[in-house]
Amino acid sequence: MSHTTLRSGYAHLVDRLNRFPQGAPSSDTLYKILAILFSEREAELVALLPIKPFTVETAAKAWKMDSLPAQKVLDELASRAILVDVEQNGKSYYTLPPPMAGFFEFSMMRLRGDVDQKALGELYYQYMNVEEDFIKQLFVRGETQLGRTFIQERVLSNQNALYVLDYERASEVIRTATHRGIGVCYCRHKMEHVGKDCNAPKNICMTFNGSAESLIKYEYARPVDIAEGLDLLQQAWENNLVQFGENVREGVNFICNCCGCCCEAMIAARRFAFLNPVHTTNFIVEINEADCNGCGKCISACPVEAMTLVSANDAHQPNRKKAHLNTKLCLGCGVCVRSCNRNGLSLRSRQTRVITPMNSVHRVVMMAIERGVLQELIFDNQVLWNHRALAAVLGAILKLPPIKQVVASKQVKSRYLETLISKAID
Repeated sequence: MSHTTLRSGYAHLVDRLNRFPQGAPSSDTLYKILAILFSEREAELVALLPIKPFTVETAAKAWKMDSLPAQKVLDELASRAILVDVEQNGKSYYTLPPPMAGFFEFSMMRLRGDVDQKALGELYYQYMNVEEDFIKQLFVRGETQLGRTFIQERVLSNQNALYVLDYERASEVIRTATHRGIGVCYCRHKMEHVGKDCNAPKNICMTFNGSAESLIKYEYARPVDIAEGLDLLQQAWENNLVQFGENVREGVNFICNCCGCCCEAMIAARRFAFLNPVHTTNFIVEINEADCNGCGKCISACPVEAMTLVSANDAHQPNRKKAHLNTKLCLGCGVCVRSCNRNGLSLRSRQTRVITPMNSVHRVVMMAIERGVLQELIFDNQVLWNHRALAAVLGAILKLPPIKQVVASKQVKSRYLETLISKAID
């Protein structure tokens, strides 16, 4: 397929992806990725799908075909983890997830022979680690980000534990999820294909609830019970991995166990730290200089290079070093605290609590407002939303602070939305 044909055949799909707050900047590399994951016909069909969950009937109407052939196409796409397929009240609902966290990652969450994963890994590395436009758009646009850091629960003091809410604990996400799935770590799998992966375990990527249900159904993840999920958290602890998960309080769909060298979120947190690409925990590290001997273990453990060694300014030991924390970089994960065997590090509460969106609708609405694409969520150009989906978005808007509501109203320029907002304020 020629470059011109390839670009024209997949352009509508790229446009469709970029109507969502988590888009995918156009590039030659992106078109090559999509050509591996989608046939040209599939790309044209997927470009017509709505943003929010939809049924077979909705897809058939958009595609102008009967329900039976539409069902066949949807099930084929779901079997390749391009669509997420969830059953509610006996009816299947499909969603096209964003590229991340979504079908880019799903394509590498198991070993498979139907696509060239080495070629995909190399293209993903080029697109995300070399070109960087995708990572910048994903992690540094707006104030509300895709993911947040979970606290390493084992390093919490009894006093600190009193201030950790359930949604801040990865263990609680595991315990309360309706479904739990484990797959291959996309980031380390990708890096393996370019010879840059580390020795951290790969079979430790966690998905939950609806996403896990779909991935388990099509064998992109294996089901685990609560006990094994908690055992994997222990394995992550032993390997100094950071829990990075969906930035919501309710219905968390993923938690990655991240290393500093391979994982996209940790790399972004280092490269673009001043733009706050990853939401921190509500804690920050505190150094007890009297107990620090400058061994450097915390420096090696920190996934975002927030810890460094500086002179201890000790007149009696001129070469003595001590740990120093860059508070602007610290995620508050607690990995470094575990590495210190002299009790030289502890966690203290941040002065201002980090705000976490209530659920995925709330987060997506916040991201859409900040990125100027709210109108795409409310007025989907492809298929009209049902009342429930529209009500969910408008409900999330009405729960926003007044200044965010004003921005939302300006973006959609809707008298209906202005009326709803004014009534909510009154």
